[in-house]
Amino acid sequence: MAMIAGVNIPDNKRINIALRYVYGIGPTIAEKIISQTNIIDNPKVKDLTENDLDKIRAIIDNSYTVEGDLRVERNLNIRRLIDIGSYKGTRHRKNLPANGQRTKTNARTKRSKKLAVAKRGRDTSQKT
Repeated sequence: MAMIAGVNIPDNKRINIALRYVYGIGPTIAEKIISQTNIIDNPKVKDLTENDLDKIRAIIDNSYTVEGDLRVERNLNIRRLIDIGSYKGTRHRKNLPANGQRTKTNARTKRSKKLAVAKRGRDTSQKT
């Protein structure tokens, strides 16, 4: 397995798919990296030379924030929103959706497991 940005990427996958295993690299950035290194025909990782892998590592290290640095930066941005008391920060603090999504019927993963309520909506009085 090739090591890029501290992540072992799989050898049996095409390079544009394998680069996506690195946190912070998606389809668009993977294509940009491949075009910058002049790799043609989208080979599998095991078919790349060590020189090609070094070019990819250099481009990622110099141009993109990935893995741990990106996670730290993202967490600091959320922490800043919480500290200044913005609306988005309070939504993060309450563990609710922060970007205006509806929560009456959706957002089940953010709001936790659905709790059952016993005999809700049913008439519980005894009729005699």
